[in-house]
Amino acid sequence: MTAPNFVIGKDMPFVQHLLELRDRLLKMILAIVLFLFILMPFASDLFTLLAGPLQDLMPEGTKMIAIDVASSFFIPFKLALVLSIFLAMPVILYHLWAFIAPGLYKNEKTLIAPLLISSTLLFYLGMAFAYFVVFPLVFSFMLNMTPAGVEMTTDIGRYLDFVLKLLFAFGVAFEVPIATILLVRMDVVSPDDLAQKRPHIIVGAFIIGMLMTPPDMISQTLLAVPIWLLFEVGLFLSRAIYKKKKNEEKTEQTQSLITQDDIDRVEDDDKTR
Repeated sequence: MTAPNFVIGKDMPFVQHLLELRDRLLKMILAIVLFLFILMPFASDLFTLLAGPLQDLMPEGTKMIAIDVASSFFIPFKLALVLSIFLAMPVILYHLWAFIAPGLYKNEKTLIAPLLISSTLLFYLGMAFAYFVVFPLVFSFMLNMTPAGVEMTTDIGRYLDFVLKLLFAFGVAFEVPIATILLVRMDVVSPDDLAQKRPHIIVGAFIIGMLMTPPDMISQTLLAVPIWLLFEVGLFLSRAIYKKKKNEEKTEQTQSLITQDDIDRVEDDDKTR
């Protein structure tokens, strides 16, 4: 087995680990605060942009409302803060990776960096899918289901909670290929085992869609179907990774056998002499 990526006997003391963790947490918070300062002047514009998929479908002259007295300030501020966390995610993930990297094996270290990059991109892709595809379909369905004589006037606070829940749900759902690859890479399951469990995974995708989205069939289906398709993508990629890993293990076994044969041969020669 490859040796861990640190020198034996020179491990960092526990207090020093805590100090490093503190420094990295401060850098994560600093990144979030920096993005927050950049976004705050545009907080109202950002909320207008986020409300666009609903307001574009609402009847002309219909406006959103703010029930609480301070909602007109705190809701755009909350949006700017959440977006700051999302934008700072690469920095957050980098410092988390840098903190645990010294204790990893070299092969694990080379695997984590690509996974962090791809997981971040997939999270952003999931949120973009929710905004550009899911929101227009869900809001159109809800507006069409509004009873006659009822005017849909949405509170900005409840709207923000609703869309953030969907954005987060789709961002996490798009991590399915990463989860699939990690399960196979860590020998928890094999690609063939996952393929056999496909019917259960499809049912589980619809259950997750039901739990993580509002109680309407459109948003549930729009979340469940991508989870299933992304699982198929992860299964396809995990087969290639699994095959490559098995080939590497066979190569290592062959090399170790050759090395052992050489050792035995040398020992036999010494005995003969």
